[in-house]
Amino acid sequence: MKTVKIRDKEFDLFLSQEVIEKAIGEVADKLNKDLADKDPLFVCVLNGSFIFAAELMKRVTIPCEVSFVKVSSYKGITSTGKLKEIYGLEEDIKDRTVVIVEDIVDTGHTMSLILEQLECDEPKEIRVATLLLKPDALKVQLKLDYVALEIPNDFIVGYGLDYDGYGRNLSDIYKIKK
Repeated sequence: MKTVKIRDKEFDLFLSQEVIEKAIGEVADKLNKDLADKDPLFVCVLNGSFIFAAELMKRVTIPCEVSFVKVSSYKGITSTGKLKEIYGLEEDIKDRTVVIVEDIVDTGHTMSLILEQLECDEPKEIRVATLLLKPDALKVQLKLDYVALEIPNDFIVGYGLDYDGYGRNLSDIYKIKK
């Protein structure tokens, strides 16, 4: 589909599933090389990263664990900048290599707060893998270890990303019509 309508907004095709999955394969190759002997714990941030995480983990061939956490900082099409508590992490991360798997980093506030909270549990190291990065939207300095794709500062849906809960199931990524 070239255009989709979600609730009261229209979106145009931006990134095809093929482009996205090629970029995910490149990230997985780097992870497999970089973390070969580290027994990492992948911590996937719900809800948005579920499709990226599934595709990424199908390509990660090293021994690892996978867990999921839930945080939220969006309402409608804008980030609230406020992170609610991280829910769901039951694994002990002390002295572990942790890889945060995120769908998108835009302002960086959510990722910064996730990193801050996880560092309190004394992991050996924390790395960040994100499907998408909006460099022009960043408001905080972050070290992102694995970025599949950089995109402009447009609101997008699909491939796990949503608009008010809708559109996550789209296999391509769409950007809002201006």
